[in-house]
Amino acid sequence: MKRNIKYIVVHCTATVTTATVEGIKNYWKHHLGWTHNGYHYIILRDGTVENITPEAEIANGVAGFNSSSIHMSYIGGIDAKGVPQDNRTPAQKEAMFNLIMELSHRYPNAEIKGHRDFPLVKKACPSFDVKQWLKNYEPTILKVA
Repeated sequence: MKRNIKYIVVHCTATVTTATVEGIKNYWKHHLGWTHNGYHYIILRDGTVENITPEAEIANGVAGFNSSSIHMSYIGGIDAKGVPQDNRTPAQKEAMFNLIMELSHRYPNAEIKGHRDFPLVKKACPSFDVKQWLKNYEPTILKVA
């Protein structure tokens, strides 16, 4: 069954910047009791994008919207005291922008939103305004030799 994707959702892991993908997945499974991952993609500090859930499967990103969403997250989003903070590295920003563009081409009718932009969400995730960032972000253009 093909999913009807209406949203491309940007998240932060709301973890320290040194968190690992395995640690995050273990938290979902053992602490929260989830059978599905929270995201489809996680962006590491060095800009590496890990696909942890196939797009054809549902991830647990935003309650009530998961069947129609693709979820991506960057590792980070809080400071050492747990206060929301946009602490993306330049590499994470570039990878996030590129992934959003790639997904937008695959799902041209999908709306790009931050987790906090959905109704009844009471968290700061992804710790920045996604629409404002996209409006102002200038990607690095790689020159091919």
